[in-house]
This record gives sequence, structure tokens and C-alpha cells, in this order.
Amino acid sequence: MADKNKDTLANLLNEDRSFPPHADFAAAANVKADAYEEAKNDRLAFWDKQAQRLDWTKKWDRVLDWSNAPFAEWFVGGELNVAYNCVDRHVEAGNGDRVALYWEGEPGDDRRITYNELSAEVNRAANTLTDFGIEAGDRVVIYMPMVPEAAIAMLACARIGAVHSVVFGGFSVDALSDRIQDAGAKMVITADGGFRKGKPSGLKETVDAAVERCDTIENVLVVQRTKQDVAWTSKDHWWHETVSNASSEHQPKSFDSEHPLFILYTSGTTGKPKGILHTSGGYLTQTSYTHHAVFDAKPDSDVFWCTADVGWVTGHSYIVYGPLSNGATQVMYEGTPDTPHKGRFWEIVDKYKVTTLYAAPTAIRTFMKWGDDIPAQYDLSSLRLLGSVGEPINPEAWMWYREKIGGGTAPIVDTWWQTETGSIMISPLPGETATKPGSAQVPLPGISIDVVDDDAKSVGAGGGGFLTIGEPWPSMLRGIWGDDERYKKTYWSRFENLYFAGDGAKRDDDGDLWLLGRVDDVMLVSGHNISTTEVESALVSHETVAEAAVVGASDPVTGQGIVAFVIPRGEADSSPEHLSELRNHVAQTLGPIAKPRQVMMVGELPKTRSGKIMRRLLRDIAEDRELGDVTTLQDSSVMSRIKEGLSTGSDE
Repeated sequence: MADKNKDTLANLLNEDRSFPPHADFAAAANVKADAYEEAKNDRLAFWDKQAQRLDWTKKWDRVLDWSNAPFAEWFVGGELNVAYNCVDRHVEAGNGDRVALYWEGEPGDDRRITYNELSAEVNRAANTLTDFGIEAGDRVVIYMPMVPEAAIAMLACARIGAVHSVVFGGFSVDALSDRIQDAGAKMVITADGGFRKGKPSGLKETVDAAVERCDTIENVLVVQRTKQDVAWTSKDHWWHETVSNASSEHQPKSFDSEHPLFILYTSGTTGKPKGILHTSGGYLTQTSYTHHAVFDAKPDSDVFWCTADVGWVTGHSYIVYGPLSNGATQVMYEGTPDTPHKGRFWEIVDKYKVTTLYAAPTAIRTFMKWGDDIPAQYDLSSLRLLGSVGEPINPEAWMWYREKIGGGTAPIVDTWWQTETGSIMISPLPGETATKPGSAQVPLPGISIDVVDDDAKSVGAGGGGFLTIGEPWPSMLRGIWGDDERYKKTYWSRFENLYFAGDGAKRDDDGDLWLLGRVDDVMLVSGHNISTTEVESALVSHETVAEAAVVGASDPVTGQGIVAFVIPRGEADSSPEHLSELRNHVAQTLGPIAKPRQVMMVGELPKTRSGKIMRRLLRDIAEDRELGDVTTLQDSSVMSRIKEGLSTGSDE
């Protein structure tokens, strides 16, 4: 680049649509504009106040100890029990008959669990873990389908001070055994299987193979979900023969604010697993507050549905700990959005009168592709707030979400955060912010975020660069399990005294933030750093494109050429004329510098089990080289189907 500081990331996409909150929504909002000023005036006093939303058995001596940076301690000396805060206190407050979970199985079976019932189940599970010799500080791996017992197991661990590590129930034997070994776990909690895409999917067999490699595992607790035949060993115990027969009385112990709560291994890592460590008091404070503030949670009337899996951090923070700490009623769904039909999500919204829906842009774009007529068949009028999580959402998907799902009135909170941050960091406040399609907008009160250039200088309005965090926050990771040096090198070495985990962002002229994805995915085209996110958004803004993935492929003239893979909407054809039209559309939207060298029409995209697009595999196709590792894909055969079905348009 001619001037790297001037052009850390090219700022190409402009968006001038804006949607202020409805007056009635704003008037009743949980958090208003004064929260920003309050936090700005005294950040630590602000977080001190938010921590008081929880029940502590011992008050903290200091809000923050940052003397051993980058290792933080929050609410130093304070003691609490996380599970008590998520269950018992709501029962004691007289809300035991309130529904905690509406659970919907993929085959159509369902369960309704009140806080009274949840309390009894968590207590039984806690007693069972203790009977099996699990003590405070021991690690327990949870490898489960999306059934209530997954959340119950997490809360039971938290109740006795055991450290849980949830592994997504689709990971391989290698991935599971690596995580068990790294954590030094004593126990695995699993199920015979779960239902996925209309049929039973086995889990116990994977656990058996993993446990054979792991000599630390003493017991395996198995939920019976599918009733398929499973092998059995002396380490195995049925949930219904142990937990169901245990006492429903359990006295919770208090633990230090910095007592470890969970380890969550980041997906897609190579080599030694990277276990992100979160502790108790700070994590629960910020997760509880952000659920209250960002989703404007009204426990007396709302039905909240976060569509993530508990195997990801979104499920930890906004299925288990955030909503339950606030006494929320929520939906938990076992299966996929297209089983037994493509209206499944909207059928569930209609059935339970969901008021708040939190979903990934990948899912939203898939719903767009399936057509407007599907959600139109259901009553979605209960929805008052929509959320987006997991990756940047392109403006046209945002607009579709607002119009077709939110009835043109429901505010959208587009949230940015990470496994490492623990809870939401950037988001509109739904009763305060005039939202813009595609923008996460501003840091939440009490959060210090900046966009900087290569020299760590703030880029200011209109500039693009690296997204950094300048001050510690309560729900931040406390390190990488067993590897302090890796923690410092991974997150704190790129810029002095700034946290940086690899995401790019830009500020618009109003100062609002736009996430641009991983800087690893940025393309260097003729001396300009161009974000894949902006080019993908431009493509999806064309009426014939449902989803797009863009990569930079080696180019002898420009350094990298932009290669786009697009999934069509409806009956869009793959003629050279149509593909040329898409290339020209990008040039008109973003400028000639962003015009794709080539557009390829595909039926699907390679995605991980958490819904993220694997661009490195698309880069392999674009550069016509042998495909890399496909084991982390949700469907490892997708790449061969892409290669077989390609139709392309290019300058060549």
C-alpha cells in the first residue's frame, strides 16, 4: 500500500437508511441514553452498580484489580453462587411457577419446565455429580444435543463449583478427546443421541471412542433421548437411573468471584486446542446486564428465543446464564430450521408467542433464499425485538429480517462479541438507538472500544482498521486454559495495552461501527485493503442473490483478484450475462476497485458447524489447488458438490 495508515481498510459501503425506535418502545425501555453518560463519568462505579443486580453472599472489596495486566480480577473478594442466581432466587421471590424453558424437540415432542421444576432438576444433578466424586474445581465435559438436560448439567456444575466445558454435539472423536485431555476432565455428560434432520444422530459412540483415549475420565452420565442401542461399560450411568432418583434438596456453596466457571474451546483451531477460560462474578454480571439492556428483557411478559446451540458461547451467555439470571421465559429448540419443513422456526414463534428472537445472519440469509411466502404463513405479530449474532449482517438481510419477520416495526439489535469477550460488547440499545441496516453501531455503556490503524492510532470517522478494546471488561476471558503465554501472545501482542482478536471494523461519518470480519479475510487489491464483508453485502443487495462468499485469489496484475461465490434466490440463472451483471452491480455499488474478477454460481457454501463460512476452502477452489482440511465443516461433502456444479463468469 502506498500509505498503510491512510488505508488500513478501505471504506467502500455506504448506508443512509436509519430507523429510530418507536416512541412507545423507547418510553418503556430498560436502559436509556443516560447509561452512556453514567458509565463515561465513572466506569468502575457503573459496573459496581450492575453487579448489584445479582445476589452475592459476600460483597467485594474492590471492583477491579488490573495490576497484573492482561490478567484481570473483577469484584475482588466477592462471593456468590452462579446457579443460585439463575434459579433459586427466582423461586424464593415467588416466581417458581413461571416457565423457565419451553423445550421443543425436532420430532414435535415438547416440555414445559417451570423455575420450581428447574430448581429440583439442577439440585438432583448437583447431588449426583457430588455422589460421583466431582468437587469444586474439577472439570466436566458436556457433549449433548439441545435438550434441557444440557442446561441443567451446566447449572449443576456451576452449583457445586465444578468447571464445565461444553463441546458441540457434532464434533469428531479427535476434537472431543483433545478437549477432554486438555481440560483434564474427570467426567463426561452426554446422551445416546439427538434428533437432527429427521433422524436420530448418535453421540454415545463418539464419547466411547474418545474416552478410550482419555485416562482421566472416571464416569460417563448418559441422557436417554433417542432410545437407540448403545454400547455400555462400567463407567456408564443412565441419567434417568441416577439423577432422577437423587434428592431435590441441595444447599449451594458460595465461591469467589474469580472461581472458574467454564472453559470453552474455540472452533476451527489447529494443533493444541485453545480453551477460553471464564470465571464467575464478572462474567455473570455483564451477561446478565447485557441480556437486560440489549434485549430489553421483561421477564413478566417476554418469551425469549436464542436459536444458538449451547455448544457455542452464544448458548452459554444467552440461553443459560444471561436469561436465567434475569428470570426469563425462553424457548429451546433441538433441531434444524428445515425439519420437518422450512417453516419450522416460524411455527415455533407462533406456537410459543416468542417476543424476542436472536439468530445468526447465516440463518437469516437462508430464510431469505427460501422465500417470503414461508414466514407469511405464520402469525409473527408477537415479535417485538430481533437480534443478530455471529458475524456481520449485510444490510439487505437486515432489511428482510425487519420487514418480513419483524413486521417493519421490531427494532433489530445487531450484536458484536466473541467467545473471548463472554458477552455483548457492541450493540444498539433498542429503546435509544436509531438503527442502521448492517451496523452494530456503538459500544455498550462501560465498554471501551476503538478502531485503530497499524500504528495503534484511532482512525476517526470514515476510517477503517483494527477493532481493539482499551479497558478491561467484567466478562472478559481470564486466559487460555493452562497457557498464559499463549493468551498474552494471541490477544495482547499486536498492539501495546490493547486487546485485539483479529476483527476489522470501520467508523462511518456518524461514528457508528461496522464490522468487517476477520482481518485474515481482507483482500489486498491493487494496493487497497478491501473487506470480504462489504463485497458480499453488495452482492446480496442484488435481487437475485441470496447469499455470497468472497475471497481474494492470487492475481499477477493486482496482487489479489476478487472471486465471488453466490447462491441464487428463486430461479435466477447462471448465464454469462447474469454473472456479468452481478460483477457490474458490485462495481456500481462499491466502485471499480471492488469489481469481482470472477463470479461463481453455487448451490451451497462450506460452513462450520457454528455457521461460519470457510473461506480458505473457497480460496483453494479459486486458485485451483488441492483442498485443505474439511473435517470442521458441517457437511464435509459440500466441497465436492461445489466443484462439480460450478458455473462461472469472469474477465477471462
